[in-house]
Amino acid sequence: MAMESSTIKLAELLRHPDDLDKIPAMKLEYTRKKAAVDSQLRNGLKEQLEITQSGMNGITDGQRTVQLIKEEMMKIDKLCAESQNMIRDFPNINMVSQTHRNFSAVETMRKNLDTFNERVSQVEIMLRQDDQDQENMPNLLPVHYELTQLRNIRDDAMEQILRADDTSLQSTLEDYFARLDETIDWFDEHVGTIALNLISVLVNGNNGLVVRLAVVIEAEEKSDKRVKALQEALKDHKEMAARFQSITDGAKQVRGYKEKFLQAIQVHADAKIAESKQVFLEDPSNLEKSFKWFFNDLNAVKQGMVPLMPKKWKIFQTYGKLYHKTMHDFLIGMVDDPDTMSANTLAILNWPEKYYKKMAKLGFKQDELVPQVLDGRETELVRDFRQLIIKFLDQWLDRIFITEKKDFAERNVEGSNIDPDEYGCLRTKNLVDMWRMLREQVDAAGNSQRTDVTEGVVDAMIIRLKTRQHTWQKMLDDEAAKYSGRDPELEGFQALQDWLIATANDQIACIDDNEDEGRFGYLTSFRQKFEPLVSAAYLERVDSEISTLSIGYVDLSTHCIAKFAQLIFAVDFRNVMPDFFTPKWYTATAMKQMVVTFEEYVGDYKGVLNNSLLDIFIEELSVELLIRYLSSVRNKGAKFRRQDPYKDKLFNDVSTAFEFFKNSSYCSPDAAATIQDKWKVTEPFLLLIQAEKAAVPEVFAAFKADYWDLQLSWVEAVLRARDDFDRSLLNAVKSRAAQIDVVRGLETVMSKVK
Repeated sequence: MAMESSTIKLAELLRHPDDLDKIPAMKLEYTRKKAAVDSQLRNGLKEQLEITQSGMNGITDGQRTVQLIKEEMMKIDKLCAESQNMIRDFPNINMVSQTHRNFSAVETMRKNLDTFNERVSQVEIMLRQDDQDQENMPNLLPVHYELTQLRNIRDDAMEQILRADDTSLQSTLEDYFARLDETIDWFDEHVGTIALNLISVLVNGNNGLVVRLAVVIEAEEKSDKRVKALQEALKDHKEMAARFQSITDGAKQVRGYKEKFLQAIQVHADAKIAESKQVFLEDPSNLEKSFKWFFNDLNAVKQGMVPLMPKKWKIFQTYGKLYHKTMHDFLIGMVDDPDTMSANTLAILNWPEKYYKKMAKLGFKQDELVPQVLDGRETELVRDFRQLIIKFLDQWLDRIFITEKKDFAERNVEGSNIDPDEYGCLRTKNLVDMWRMLREQVDAAGNSQRTDVTEGVVDAMIIRLKTRQHTWQKMLDDEAAKYSGRDPELEGFQALQDWLIATANDQIACIDDNEDEGRFGYLTSFRQKFEPLVSAAYLERVDSEISTLSIGYVDLSTHCIAKFAQLIFAVDFRNVMPDFFTPKWYTATAMKQMVVTFEEYVGDYKGVLNNSLLDIFIEELSVELLIRYLSSVRNKGAKFRRQDPYKDKLFNDVSTAFEFFKNSSYCSPDAAATIQDKWKVTEPFLLLIQAEKAAVPEVFAAFKADYWDLQLSWVEAVLRARDDFDRSLLNAVKSRAAQIDVVRGLETVMSKVK
């Protein structure tokens, strides 16, 4: 259990890779704390050893004293026995004395038995009077005194019958004394009533009744101690005790009034707890209010009862101990009850801090209140409550994703899955619901009024949002892969393109902040939602996670646009691309046809695509075209012959493509400049084709210097497309490649040209 607790604590401290940097500081901190704890343990052990040694010395002294008493008693017994022989006619004198004592005892017993019923009747009259005045019970002490005498009479009589070994009169005596038992029960009811309502009696100012009850309980406590001591003595010294039976007047049995008094306090507390529980179950926010009586009772005891009770009882500490245990049992019972609502559990989780503060005001230190009011299970309860919220979070996200997958699978149904938003951009239907659900779960965590709960829930949300990004990308990629074959089924293709655009728009909506208009994306609104509910340290750490999540939305949006462009080539241009750099290429106008297709796509989707994605859309089309164009050197039959006008044709293709991207009314100047910069790669490509064989290695070296991720396999394909290719040319290029010290940099377009 300790190992599991340590693992959980360590997991909470080291949630993120960056936290590993804190290990040295944490190690120093825990080493310091360990040294402090070790010092406290040494001091505590020293004190305990001293106390133990003192106790052992006390026991040794006590044993020595007991032994001395036994020796003195034996001396007294010996002297008594010897003295009998010193007095003439001692047996006769002793017999006369014993006869006189027996006669006096019989006379006293006869008198007591004669007046017994009359005395019981007098007690009943006083009890009846107290019944009529239960707020004061003026006869409590006289009744107790008289009942004590009557009990002693009964006990003496019954003991003599038992010693006489004559059971013939035992049942007669029991019937004779039966009335006393009923009267005692009557008196006990009065005592119980006072004990159960002692706080009310005290608050009402009836201090006299409280004192009278204390006198009764204290007298009974002394009597019980005497009986227990006598019983111990009789048990340990049976032979000697038989000679001193005549001095055992008084109570013969433990009556337990002190224990019953403590039980009454417990019963009172249990009854009040039951009332509080009902109020708490109806409204968890009323936990503190429902226990107002708890602290009022203890304060009443502290202020009013302590002076009225024997100091040795330590009545305030006694009440505090009993009440604390009652509170502990109630809270643990609620926590362990599977039917307890989460709102109630949450209120209980936040209760100990307030509870200990209130008890401290009354004078109880936290370390004096044992066991801990929640058994130290706060961390466990925090984790359980946090996991409960996360469980609901996962259930919601699972349901949303199932709906999204269903909508995606049924995308061919008209109007069943994506709709334009207020700006005309295509959007999926469930994104708004998902972010609303996340905010609701943040509210649920915030209601706990505990930063550790909210922080744990937010961490779980961020992890699941990242997972959702990856899941969506995989789902779209898997579906797009179905259209990449030689003869793909085109059903659902148009709808898939719409979904790619809608998904890209969704990602931008998550991060689309417009501070001037006071409009923020879902992610920023999400951060604003949990910001006041977490600590400053956590907020500083989580900002890096939010930044990573934001980058993920940008990446997924760009990926969707790139996948859209790839699908155009996989479906629309699948019959055109194989002709590039083959004999058909010189007479075809494939590039012009492709540019026209691009223009149609841009025209169709510009109105439903987020404005910030339009440039990216055109850039991805240009990049994909460039990659496919350069990769066409691997086409079957691709060949560059010296006598063919490949240079003019290649220039014509590049000019046609770039004219569209540069002059498109949808493309910004910055995007056009970016496209132009990327298409400059066609210049070294042309040099690789037309350069003299001897110059090719240096052309390659210059190409590699500008594009560090230029792949040698593609260069080989280009060289093989030359009509003057031979093995020596390839070897010369490979040798030159081995001499180049590649300086890695940012990824270029050539990394994607295979």
